[in-house]
Amino acid sequence: MFDAGHTGFMLVATSLVMLMTPGLAFFYGGLVGRKNVLSIMIQSFVSMGVTTILWYVVGFSLCFSGGEGGIIGNLDMAFLRGIGPDTPFGDGHIPMLVFVAYQMMFAIITPALITGAFSNRVRFPAYLVFLVLWLLLVYFPFVHMIWGGGLLAKWGVLDFAGGIAVHNIAGMAALASVLFVGKRRFEDSVPHSIPLVALGTGLLWFGWYGFNAGSELQVDSITALAFINTDIAASFAAISWLMIAWVLEKKPKFVGLLTGAVAGLATITPAAAFVSTGSAAIIGIVAGVVCYFAVSMKNKLGWDDSLDVWGVHGVGGALGIIMLGVLGSTAINAAGADGLIHGGSSFLMKQIVAVVVSSIYAFVFTYVMLWLINKVFPVRTSDVEEESGLDITLHGESAYEHGI
Repeated sequence: MFDAGHTGFMLVATSLVMLMTPGLAFFYGGLVGRKNVLSIMIQSFVSMGVTTILWYVVGFSLCFSGGEGGIIGNLDMAFLRGIGPDTPFGDGHIPMLVFVAYQMMFAIITPALITGAFSNRVRFPAYLVFLVLWLLLVYFPFVHMIWGGGLLAKWGVLDFAGGIAVHNIAGMAALASVLFVGKRRFEDSVPHSIPLVALGTGLLWFGWYGFNAGSELQVDSITALAFINTDIAASFAAISWLMIAWVLEKKPKFVGLLTGAVAGLATITPAAAFVSTGSAAIIGIVAGVVCYFAVSMKNKLGWDDSLDVWGVHGVGGALGIIMLGVLGSTAINAAGADGLIHGGSSFLMKQIVAVVVSSIYAFVFTYVMLWLINKVFPVRTSDVEEESGLDITLHGESAYEHGI
C-alpha cells in the first residue's frame, strides 16, 4: 500500500507550492502602484480557479497521458478518468491523486508569473482568454515534452523542477507580451509597498522548498540536496544582487535584495537535485550578477517589463538550464547527467538547444496568441482606465481608502 511518509511529505510540498501563488500576488501587489494592486493580485488568484478547472478537464491528461516521445499527450485521462483514491503513481509510494495535485500547483503559478510584465495595462477578459490558451498551447506541451515522457525527455534534456517548463517559457511569454502591448502611458509611483514585496518574497522562498525538494516525489537524500541547494542559491544570489546594486547605485536597496533572491530561486530550480552544494553557490552568484544586468539591459532598451519577469524568470530559468549543462554530476545524482566540467559537452549542447527552442516557441506562440485575442477582445486598456487605475475602472474595488 502507499507509504505514509512519502505521501505526507508530498501533500505538504503540494501545499507549499500552492502558497507560492498568493505569495506571488503579494510580491507583485507591492511592486505596482496603489491604483493597480487588486488588478494584479486577482490575475494570480483567478489562475487558481481557472487553471484547476482546466487541469481537471484536460490539462493533466495532455501532460501525462500517452504521447511518448512527442509534443503533447492524449485525452485518455481527461476529467481524471481512471484515477481513483487507490490508483498508484510510479512505483506505488504515493497515490496518483497526490501527483495530480502537486503538478496542478505548478500549472497554476506559471501563467501568473507572466502577469507582472504587463501590469496596469491589460484588460481582464482578454487575460482570462490568454490564460486558457497559453496553458493549452504553451505550458501543457512543454510539461509533456520534459516531464511527461515527451520529445525533450527522450532526447536527454534535464529540468528538475521547471527551469524551462516554468520560468523560461513564462519569461519569454512576458517579453512577447511587453512588446505586443507596449509601454505604460502613465507612470505609477512604484513600488507602493516594499513590506508587501518582502512578505511575498518570504512566501515564495518558503514555498520554493516544496517546489524544488518536492520534485523528487519522495523523501530521500536527493530531497535533502534539492532543499539545501534551493536556500544556498537564493542566499548567494540575493547578496550578489545587493552588493552590485550597492556599488553601482550607491545604496543597498531592499527591493534589490528581494529580487535577487527570487532570481536565485528561479535559476537553481532546474539544477537543484543534480549539482553539489558548491555548485549551487556558484549558480546563485552567477544568477545575481547575470539577472541584475539583464534587468539593466531591459531598462536601457526601453522594454516596459513592469516587474522584471523576463530578466528574473526568463533569464534565470534559461541560465539554470545552461548551468546544469556545465555543473551537473552523476556522482551527485545518478539520475542526472555529467555537465561540461565532467566531460559532458554533448549534454551541455542539448541543454542549450532546449533553451533556444523553448524560448522561440514561447515567444512566438504568445505574441501570435495575443494578436488573435486582440481581434476579439481588446487586450490593451484605454488611456482613461490606465490613468484612473485598473482597480476602480475594471473591478470596481480599491485596495486602500482614498487618501490613506
